[in-house]
Amino acid sequence: MMARQRDYYEILGVAKNASDEEIRKAYLKLAHKYHPDKTGGDKAAEEKLKEINAAYDTLKNAEKRARYDRFGHAAEQFGAGAEPGFGFEGFDFNMGGGGFDTSVEDLFDALFGGGRSRTGRGRRRAAMPGRDLEYPVRITLREAAFGTKKKIRFNRLEACGDCNGVGAAPGTGPQTCSTCGGAGQVRRSQGFFSVSQTCPECRGAGQVIASPCRSCSGSGRVNGQREISVDIPAGIDAGQRLRLAGEGEPGTGVGPRGDLYIVVQVQPDEVFTREGNDVICEIPVSFPQAALGATIRVPTLRSEAELKIPAGTQTGKTLRLRGMGMPDLRGYGHGDQIVRIQVETPKKLSREQKELLKKFEELSDAQTYPLHRRFVDKIKESLGGK
Repeated sequence: MMARQRDYYEILGVAKNASDEEIRKAYLKLAHKYHPDKTGGDKAAEEKLKEINAAYDTLKNAEKRARYDRFGHAAEQFGAGAEPGFGFEGFDFNMGGGGFDTSVEDLFDALFGGGRSRTGRGRRRAAMPGRDLEYPVRITLREAAFGTKKKIRFNRLEACGDCNGVGAAPGTGPQTCSTCGGAGQVRRSQGFFSVSQTCPECRGAGQVIASPCRSCSGSGRVNGQREISVDIPAGIDAGQRLRLAGEGEPGTGVGPRGDLYIVVQVQPDEVFTREGNDVICEIPVSFPQAALGATIRVPTLRSEAELKIPAGTQTGKTLRLRGMGMPDLRGYGHGDQIVRIQVETPKKLSREQKELLKKFEELSDAQTYPLHRRFVDKIKESLGGK
């Protein structure tokens, strides 16, 4: 008994209605987890990775995914050797003379529905969406905080203007394939069976271009350049992507354009670092300010704010300015600004300053430096009270 093949969606851990981006993220996470560098050549992990790659190879392709959603793993069994975009290769069962003439697709249609007519066997290549593109955009932390607009220019394929994307020389057009008569498939007899295969001349399109366009060499596409303005929303973080629908490369036939993904890169800031929606900065204060307490002005993403330093503040103490951090990308308020205090010890002192500090030290006792006193007591205890 053959082992049950696992569902591709189950393998990647996504729902059947998962978006292309959700599928891509799930694949990258699993591929990283089971990569040979991570598993040390474990055989079970290698098999798992093969399973993951097979699942993603099908689900990342719009047409393969559609076939899989409809026929399951049978799509692979019956479609072996078929070119992407042409569906199943038909098998005609001719039992000599007055038998019946059908195909695998017709059998599936009869069992599961779908409404396709028998005349669909000679249809042209299905329309395919264009390729997606990625473009990195570098912004500052403050631009990420308040949002910005960036003008970008990128290269992409465009439909050839001379042939309108058809691929044929101006004044001409695609011609019906003489090998398959426009059906896109040819039949070969194998014993009692007549096997339908993709036409080798037109590769299933049903048409050929006799006079290719010189501008695009018959491809229907030429290199082009596109300039657009991109709105970067407030609160965006490094590594996040913005999808601009229809700004990718053109599709085949009447297929839609692909999408353009803007990959956001945030430059390091001289003052702030970001953790989630909070921003962190380190502020130096003088010894007297830390000892006596003070009110100081600190920089914020917006401008400045007053911050009260409590008396006796130590290096490393954190103070919080509520709501002064990054805005939430989904509109759920703002994070906080966290201020880390760095008490600065003076390196150069005048004679008068030194005298005052010596006088201060003479007036100091255990109450002045409780941490130091506790440390000394612990040392004495460890040495047996000596």
